[in-house]
Amino acid sequence: MRGAPEIAVKKLAIPIMISMLLTASYNIIDGIFVAGLGQAAIAGMGFVTPIFMILNGVSVGLGSGATSSISRFVGAKNHDGANQSAAHSLLIFLIASIILTAVLIFVQEPLLRTYGASGQSLAEGIKYGTPLFLGLFTFIFANGGSGILRGEGDMKRAMYAVIVSVLLNAILDPLFIYTLGLGSAGASLATIVSSVGSATVILYWILIKKDTWVQVDLKNFKFNPEIAKDILKVGIPASMDMFMMSFAVSLYLIFISTIGGEYGIAAFTSGQRLYLFAIMPLTSIGTAVAAVSGSAYGARNGDYLSRTHLYGVKFGIAFGTAVTIILVGFAPQLSTIFAYTPETAPLVPEITRFLQIACLCLPLTGAGMTSSFLYQGIGKGTISLMWTIIREVIFTVTATYTLGIVLGWGLVGIWTGLFLGRALASILNFLFARFTIKKVREEFGN
Repeated sequence: MRGAPEIAVKKLAIPIMISMLLTASYNIIDGIFVAGLGQAAIAGMGFVTPIFMILNGVSVGLGSGATSSISRFVGAKNHDGANQSAAHSLLIFLIASIILTAVLIFVQEPLLRTYGASGQSLAEGIKYGTPLFLGLFTFIFANGGSGILRGEGDMKRAMYAVIVSVLLNAILDPLFIYTLGLGSAGASLATIVSSVGSATVILYWILIKKDTWVQVDLKNFKFNPEIAKDILKVGIPASMDMFMMSFAVSLYLIFISTIGGEYGIAAFTSGQRLYLFAIMPLTSIGTAVAAVSGSAYGARNGDYLSRTHLYGVKFGIAFGTAVTIILVGFAPQLSTIFAYTPETAPLVPEITRFLQIACLCLPLTGAGMTSSFLYQGIGKGTISLMWTIIREVIFTVTATYTLGIVLGWGLVGIWTGLFLGRALASILNFLFARFTIKKVREEFGN
């Protein structure tokens, strides 16, 4: 490895951050325009959220598998291995797309009913979700292709592809939702068409123009189970990360629906959009740490691995603190973004409470997320998955149920449980990451 790992993390994190914030703006833009359709439409999209998280999680997870595998080959100076890893990643993206489309279309309605959707909110959820799941291959190839570029250290072009996609989404959302009168379905169709643009640009660079560092030769492709296993040993746990988060959100929706009905679901959905947007900088820092730590691990440089993690944690805490100040300080104003009509205006106080309580975990989340991405970078995806289960399912679900249901704090209890569960688990995650690095350094002898 050459150069300080701190500089590498910073250089990689900034373009990733821009890309992820732009990607997250899909959710914000959709929410703004769908808010004009009323509370039932907002709730319907909210019920689809945990299913969409699975879809998006698989695409990001498989991309992380590609990033980890390729970056470790780069660190070991194995160009041919990196090339083969990229080719196998594309095959895995294709297979995952086919399987997921069939499964999600089949299970979406039973799942929505399980979460508490009924009547108009159920109809709106199906209307929004069906096009989204039919076009999920666009997400998988867009996010997966970005993972290939990140693995070789090319963050800027992934960012350019996202810019094209976001601009398309901003233009198509009002056109499809209102001008063409497609309603909730218009929001998901706009997202799919926009993702096609991103995936097309990335695949053009990799497969046609062939000006990337990794060289994919599909004509002479030979399947190697060891390379596929190397990608999936990070990609599957990383995908399961989002599946477990989706499972946790499903339980939150059941708790919230029991306490606050459609009103509570709509408030949670709107506040969650801003929360997810806020964690994008933290995710980007973690993604940069995964790429740099993978290279350091491949080069067997324990000192660089430790410095990469510590710098990422400090970076994440700083960003998390800044974002928390903004969300808490301007919560009433930000809440009106998704509640600007007479019908949705009553949501503002509850969205405000969500932001002022649930988002207090963000500084510590910066430390926890960076630690989870470290495990992915060094090829230990199952440890990352373990901490997702600990954070979202064990700590946070328990806290939300205890405070919101058992103690009768209502929606405030749910928001408080989201803060406490995630904050406490993040502290433990950081401590375990330092222990893991200590063991790795002993193995490497540096």
